[in-house]
Amino acid sequence: MAGPDLEFWQQRFEQGSTPWDRGAANPQLQVWLREGSLSPCRILVPGCGNGHEVLALAAAGFDVTALDYAPAAVEGVGRRLGQAGLKATLIQADVRSWSPQTRFDAIYEQTCLCALHPDDWSIYAARLRDWLAPHGRLYALFMQAPKPGAAEGLIQGPPYHCDIHGMRALFPASQWRWPAPPYPRVDHPSGPHEIGVALQAEPRREPGSADIVELSRRLP
Repeated sequence: MAGPDLEFWQQRFEQGSTPWDRGAANPQLQVWLREGSLSPCRILVPGCGNGHEVLALAAAGFDVTALDYAPAAVEGVGRRLGQAGLKATLIQADVRSWSPQTRFDAIYEQTCLCALHPDDWSIYAARLRDWLAPHGRLYALFMQAPKPGAAEGLIQGPPYHCDIHGMRALFPASQWRWPAPPYPRVDHPSGPHEIGVALQAEPRREPGSADIVELSRRLP
């Protein structure tokens, strides 16, 4: 596989080497909660890391399911939930292949996309859409972290730069409803910043009788 493997992420969490971690929930999550654009529902947090957002959502009354690739990350979130007297469903899984039994009302995407090698982005974007219920919403923080080698075509990360124009292509308007820009900018202590966007999944178009008739005309 391209990009960091399971051993890479497991070592980071075992050693506490997580420089991307703010030590608290993302400020934009607090804004979405305070404004009421994100209200208690069944929500998924892929790539949950140390779980600050998991705890914040659980404390706010959400039915939270959290995923992470690294067992050490999942174990750490479990400990923090127990210490806080909170509950969430925790799963150790690879987001590129995991499938839930039922779909979610919302997904909070913060550090998972930028941790995946860009070769895997289209797979992950398709998974996100599959995981959402009709009209479900994706609350995304797109990491803006351009690297010096980009001018020569080098792919450097993690975190990988989630250029907002690239995100428009990855999450096309035919499948996702984008709000009008400008979008909130969230500075990160390590230097890069994130762009916060709440996308709504467009309804899937099921083939109707007219489509079937047209297809039959084209078949030999």
